[in-house]
Amino acid sequence: MSKDYYKKLGENKKARFNYHIEDSLECGMELKGSEVKSLKSGKFSFGDAYVRITNNQLWLIGLHITPYSFGTIENHEPTRKRKLLAHSREINQLRRKTEERGYTLVPLSIYIKNGLIKIQIGLAKGKKRHDKRAVIKDRDIKRDLARELKK
Repeated sequence: MSKDYYKKLGENKKARFNYHIEDSLECGMELKGSEVKSLKSGKFSFGDAYVRITNNQLWLIGLHITPYSFGTIENHEPTRKRKLLAHSREINQLRRKTEERGYTLVPLSIYIKNGLIKIQIGLAKGKKRHDKRAVIKDRDIKRDLARELKK
């Protein structure tokens, strides 16, 4: 049995701060060649990216992939909608949860797995302001504790 090749290209830290992630799903992405080159060189940003389900298909909206610097006039549009590849049964489960319970779909990370670019999307519910404050407070306490232990 061979080991899977895995390289993380980027992570959406803002999503984990703003949302409670209930469940996650790995999807493929339909990309152009210049987009693949830009992603592999790390020239992308999640910004306010989200996933929408339309006509039984997953669409990634708002992900900014910088045009490839060595590309031609045929370079891609930076913020175009990108189709995500998943099984129809998984899409149906996600649709049911987002319609009934008020969840949203957000991209969590982009990585290379066995030579293919994959994206991990999460089924998320928004955090309240007091939840975010608690996260900040815990992070500050851990940082201060690490500083004290270092001395």
